[in-house]
Amino acid sequence: MRDSPKLRRGLGLLLILGALALAALLVLNALRDYVVFFYAPSEIHEKATPNRVVRLGGLVVDGSIQRTGDAVRFMVSDGAAEIEVIYAGILPDLFREGQGIISEGKLVGKMFHADSILAKHDETYMPAEVAAILKEQGIWKGQE
Repeated sequence: MRDSPKLRRGLGLLLILGALALAALLVLNALRDYVVFFYAPSEIHEKATPNRVVRLGGLVVDGSIQRTGDAVRFMVSDGAAEIEVIYAGILPDLFREGQGIISEGKLVGKMFHADSILAKHDETYMPAEVAAILKEQGIWKGQE
């Protein structure tokens, strides 16, 4: 049987589509290590993979800050759940109870080990994800 032009075009198209699919798979696999997911305290235990870097956002619970040596332990809440955070490092100047924060780190067991802490920079700033969760709970009522 002779090669028909339709057969050659079809095989060429399949080869190109296969190469594109392989390239997309390789790119997505390479980027997987650089994607950092964002969670609220009510979601983190269900959705976060243990020992994988994620971001946790919420409000620092009043009366929960405990300083021990270089480490600080505190609770973060979204109104539905709380999680204990431990952080060893210098806290931002704006860090305080009732403050909206985002911390980046890993979930180890039931505790979140933060590598960095970001506090809101003024009275109107709140990350969209944190604001949406807190608004659902009726806790945060910032500018609409």
